[in-house]
Amino acid sequence: MLHREQHHVPTNGEELASLLDTRLHTTLLMLPILGIIAFTVLPTIYMISMAFTNYDAHHPIGFSWSGLQAFGNVLSGDLAGTFFPVLGWTLIWAVCATVTTFFFGVLLALLIESKGIKHKAFWRTIFVIVYAVPQFVSLLMMAQFLDLQGPLNNILLGWHLIEHPINFIGASASPLVARVTVIVVNMWIGIPVSMLVSTAIIQNLPEDQIEAARIDGANAFQIFRAITFPQILFVMSPALIQQFIGNLNNFNVIYLLTGGLPMNNNYNGAGSTDLLVTWLYNLTFGQTQRYNASAVLGILIFIISATVSLIAYRRTNAFKEG
Repeated sequence: MLHREQHHVPTNGEELASLLDTRLHTTLLMLPILGIIAFTVLPTIYMISMAFTNYDAHHPIGFSWSGLQAFGNVLSGDLAGTFFPVLGWTLIWAVCATVTTFFFGVLLALLIESKGIKHKAFWRTIFVIVYAVPQFVSLLMMAQFLDLQGPLNNILLGWHLIEHPINFIGASASPLVARVTVIVVNMWIGIPVSMLVSTAIIQNLPEDQIEAARIDGANAFQIFRAITFPQILFVMSPALIQQFIGNLNNFNVIYLLTGGLPMNNNYNGAGSTDLLVTWLYNLTFGQTQRYNASAVLGILIFIISATVSLIAYRRTNAFKEG
């Protein structure tokens, strides 16, 4: 029929030439699409399927479908006593890590941008150097710095500020001290980013609005509360949500700094500083190798992250104003 209607039927060579010429965009999209399917879609389907099996170290090959049994083990079974405390610490960590880096980043940006500070570019560069160093290098350096025999303890002992070395992140460290330590170290790593973004916003604030507030008698704190901070928060709200979700899944800081230590005898395969994501790693590659429970944790982490993201983003002014 195509010949009777005088429509040209392209040959294989013409189709190939079209894919390399007029439809080149389609050809170029194929490789990323195949990559997404191979490295994202299929592993995700595999992980979700694994959560409904008894796949673990005892059933590495002959595993079978077990329904919601793995979910029951995590939420109400032998892993529940670990899941809920680790979930609580994960949420506390994510909130503290996000709030502290944001607040002190804004504070540092305001300090550097104040009129009495000279050589502003120099001071910004000093803090950005911390961010420029690869994170894993910074964390490994901090782990050595905070070691029981590390430089920090030697300095404090040399200045006679302490009588005995403080165990900040070791196996025998206090859980509270270790948790505070990882939050403080994360501040050191994350503050430069918030400072840079806040600096850009502060430099673009409307001067006439600030000057009008000064004429009306507003002091520096009132200007910050009514003008500066709302605009910073408006611009950074989506980034803060993304940062919060990133902190929920912040594997590097915990694993490289503390390795989950100190251990907790009441937990099943987790330490006092472990997050859900590092506990997932322990369950997968540790001695127990409970792959189905790890898959359940992965699903629960996704549900928590997606729920928090949707709720938080819908409440931001950036979302309400389009």
